[in-house]
Amino acid sequence: MAAAAADRRFKIFAAADAFGQPLKDAVVAHLRAHPSVADVVDLGVDKYYAAAAAVARSVIATPTSSSDPALEARGVVVCGTGAGVAIFANKYPGVYATHCATAADAANTRSINACNVLALSGLATPPDAAAAIADAWLATPFRAPCPASGDAPWPDDIQRFFDSAPAEMAAIPDISSASVPDSACAICCLRKGMEFEPVGIMPGGEMRIVRESPTSAYVRFKAGSVEPAHHHTFGHDLVVISGKKKVWNLTKKESYDLVDGDFLFTPAGDVHRVKYFEDTEFFIRWDGHWDIFLDEDLDAARSAIDAELGAATAK
Repeated sequence: MAAAAADRRFKIFAAADAFGQPLKDAVVAHLRAHPSVADVVDLGVDKYYAAAAAVARSVIATPTSSSDPALEARGVVVCGTGAGVAIFANKYPGVYATHCATAADAANTRSINACNVLALSGLATPPDAAAAIADAWLATPFRAPCPASGDAPWPDDIQRFFDSAPAEMAAIPDISSASVPDSACAICCLRKGMEFEPVGIMPGGEMRIVRESPTSAYVRFKAGSVEPAHHHTFGHDLVVISGKKKVWNLTKKESYDLVDGDFLFTPAGDVHRVKYFEDTEFFIRWDGHWDIFLDEDLDAARSAIDAELGAATAK
């Protein structure tokens, strides 16, 4: 049974892009002082889509605790307009993100849509307005009277609709009962019939450039392939379509394990090497024209990777 409105408590995950960071910081500070908020996890600043994905994943991965059933996971995402983070957060089933410009927007979307991720505009919404929006968002239960209902209880027919809405929303998309053609994905459609060219300096790799400048490409590598340490003049974003790879950013001394659907941005000039553990395909876009500069040879890369993976296995 859902907790009564007065008993609800929240664990909130927050993130933003650079345009939204000042407002995100102000909202996080406000929420940490809010009596209904048990915890705020600040996931920091990233590209707008990566920030939205981090919050969405955290919200849907946080189960209701049997020891504290009143504790509810929510998210706050902020970018320049609030639109981009809302669009991307809503790609995750179980996330209902809404950009709100007023407290009335927040009350309406909580009452009608059971919004669990609040999106805000870092360029258009001042901190005091954002605090009022967040307060309304936390205070309004699903199906509550709200400005859209004239602040009066919803009619019986609307209440009956709301009773069935959560289960119906959770079933979309239900891939077990619907056949989705490959062509439904724009990237998969783009890849159909594509002719690849081998990447000569990267054995096992093939690439198809789909736009020259800024360069966008569809890339695939065979399992076991290695990209020696290298860098580019321009930074690049990539999304893994399928497969499994590990990227070592040697400049930042960080590593990333990437699988289906994962995103990564590598800044201009950062030296990085890559290992492919499965046949892997990904879409990549540079901020300018594609180029590549090798910082080590293939044998040195394989030796460094084998040594690190071997040391990790031995622990």
